[in-house]
Amino acid sequence: MTTTAIRPAPSTRRHHVVGLASAFGIGMLVAVQSRLNGELGGILGDGVSAALISFGSGLLILLVASAVVPPVRHGVVKVWRTVRRPMRGYGGLRWWQCLGGLSGAFLVATQSITVSVIGVAVFLVAGVAGQAISSLVVDRLGFGPAGPQPLTAVRIVGALIALVAVALAVSEQLSHPDGLMLAILPALAGVGSAVQQAINGRVARAASSDAYGAVAAGLVNFLVGFVALLIVFAVDLALRGAPRHLPSEPWLYLGGACGVIFISAAAAVVRVVGVFVLGLGTIAGQLIASLFIDVFLPVADKPVTTPVVAGTLLALVAVVVAAVPNLRQA
Repeated sequence: MTTTAIRPAPSTRRHHVVGLASAFGIGMLVAVQSRLNGELGGILGDGVSAALISFGSGLLILLVASAVVPPVRHGVVKVWRTVRRPMRGYGGLRWWQCLGGLSGAFLVATQSITVSVIGVAVFLVAGVAGQAISSLVVDRLGFGPAGPQPLTAVRIVGALIALVAVALAVSEQLSHPDGLMLAILPALAGVGSAVQQAINGRVARAASSDAYGAVAAGLVNFLVGFVALLIVFAVDLALRGAPRHLPSEPWLYLGGACGVIFISAAAAVVRVVGVFVLGLGTIAGQLIASLFIDVFLPVADKPVTTPVVAGTLLALVAVVVAAVPNLRQA
């Protein structure tokens, strides 16, 4: 009897490693986007306007991509046809499974509204708390394209380590209670983020099995989110009036481009590593990016402390704990 039959295929294992590395990159982009949209919302004095600008610029990028890259356009058409004539069983795609952009719009709006008040640290810990728990439930219920995933002890331990890691990283900031009630919003956004990743993964699979399917899913995501934000902005405009003048710094408008990259990448990666491991990877990526931002691009007199470094390393441990079983079974 040989052990060849139970040895993971090198190509499959490589896909899992690449997927996990991509999850780290996605988390870094989320942290950068939070910084950009938070500052843009603070300057405008209106988080909804900042979110609309971010989603609008991202939608414009994807519309151009759809116009010049036929496979992306064909993927969107295929999604539309699948929704109109859904198949029975797991392979179908229902209309509500195309609404992941609502969660994305809420996340971006939350970034723009809360980061300038409660800071990136509190925003991060609240969002991670919601995402870590939600991703377990989403995977267990099989919302993602990989189907139902077991609720194992390793996954639970990984989630708990991730929560402890982020709490440790922001422990000094959490000693100041001002504005902590606003942390409810990023916590809800974190819950929605796991659902969004699962839904977008299904849309990407319906569009195409290659990378173009992920871009098509990103286009659907941004279109839905932009329409939702446009409605909210119209109400906000009627009640509060116009926002302040637009800032002249061009880099403040790159939040949408960051969103295009990480939403499309997440739609592709979630099919490989699942919602839970993708969530942990993005958590670690956010911590690492936040650490580098504080070191090289500080926004306040907040030095990098030992708890921040320790929390970042502990988050990496959480990702390894949750991801190793996946790599062994690949």
